[in-house]
Amino acid sequence: MMSNLVYLYLLSPLHTGGTTQEGNLLGIARESHTDLPYIPSSTIRGRLRAETPDGKRALLWGNTIDDVTEGTDKNLKQGALWIGDGSVLWLPVPSLSHGVVWISCPMLLQRWKRLQGETVNVPEYSTNLKNGKPVYLKDAILKDEILKEWNEWQKFIPSSDATASVKRVLVLPDQHCATVIQMGLWRQVKVKLDEHKTVDGGFRYEEAIPPDTVMYFPWGITSQANGDGNQFSTDFQSILTSQSVLQIGGQESLGRGFVQLSMANQAKAENSKQEATV
Repeated sequence: MMSNLVYLYLLSPLHTGGTTQEGNLLGIARESHTDLPYIPSSTIRGRLRAETPDGKRALLWGNTIDDVTEGTDKNLKQGALWIGDGSVLWLPVPSLSHGVVWISCPMLLQRWKRLQGETVNVPEYSTNLKNGKPVYLKDAILKDEILKEWNEWQKFIPSSDATASVKRVLVLPDQHCATVIQMGLWRQVKVKLDEHKTVDGGFRYEEAIPPDTVMYFPWGITSQANGDGNQFSTDFQSILTSQSVLQIGGQESLGRGFVQLSMANQAKAENSKQEATV
């Protein structure tokens, strides 16, 4: 079972372009079967490849068409590492009663646990906010009688300095979660100005995954890798260690797409340390 995970904590809004543009809305990449936002594996892989030293770039990620046309080796070769899509684990939404609440759903939590070789059954409307009062989200009111006390919620939060603020969580039904996530996406109005700094054309809206979202992506060694898999793993982890903050997607000049990285084994070690302290 695939158990190698890297966690992403968004430090700023992240935009990865979608395949279509509807009207004046510039959308983000979405899963075809859930319509939830995600980060394409090609986007993550390309950014990590750019951070890899030249001497190991072709070995870890494979060569490119430019390498074939300009170098002596005329055959395309697969690299030693593969990267999966980046999935949402917890997404922050505004709450009139609690400031910010991080939401997820059974499908997303089960998907995450499945990659670790585990199965879980998380009831809908599980929360650590049950106190006899309703939870007021920006676009919904959840009465206390439908909420279920969730004492194991911390096991579903990757432990790192970045996620220390994730303390108010709520598990919604799959279909309701998708709707609330859609309403909670970051949207910015943009205009084009001409040389006289007057509006040239109409407005357009650009979507982004909001900051403070917790995401992750799986990674591993390809079946065609030749050599020591442990060494490839060490090389990959050294790349992540040297780049604890990475910029993914477009609009780097606007400060978009910056994420804080942490390895799954680092999160497990910090969890064990915290439990030992308690």
